[in-house]
Amino acid sequence: MRADAARNLEAVLTTGARMLAADPGASIAAIAAEAGVDRRTVYRRFDSREQLLEAIYEARLEAIGRAIEDARLREAPVAVALHRYVENVIVVNRKWPVDLSRMLTDDTVRRRRDAYVDEVDAFLDRATEEGLLRSGLPGRWAGAVLPELVNLVNREQPGLSPGQAADIVVETLLHGIGGASR
Repeated sequence: MRADAARNLEAVLTTGARMLAADPGASIAAIAAEAGVDRRTVYRRFDSREQLLEAIYEARLEAIGRAIEDARLREAPVAVALHRYVENVIVVNRKWPVDLSRMLTDDTVRRRRDAYVDEVDAFLDRATEEGLLRSGLPGRWAGAVLPELVNLVNREQPGLSPGQAADIVVETLLHGIGGASR
């Protein structure tokens, strides 16, 4: 793919993700205009909004996979890997803010996403075994809380850099929000 075609595709996908997250009824013409390309450019690549959505979901999944790989969840020190993972996922969520419930209706997408969840859960088990997270919590509790914290910081603190946002998420996950001494 030529460099300009790759830039156009990236612009269409990221713009489409943002616009469809805000308005699921956004048209391809509106997405193309916002991305700075002709709608014919979009239609040459995608026959329908559904195909465009599939490409956006695929791009998000690839970004999640890279975020997990970059965090080195299996080999990096747990605290370092946790912060790197959270920071990476914040970047992914900001770049690809798509409706996950629609995304997960596809069995292939769901299996791939579930594999990523399993990998993060295995990492969180490692964090518990190494004493970074408290043991004795309900199964997969940390894995359920972590994405909620990421979503919360993205929603409530959108002006923070990914690193600053990750600091808040990791601090909250590891130490809670209580200030009382024990």
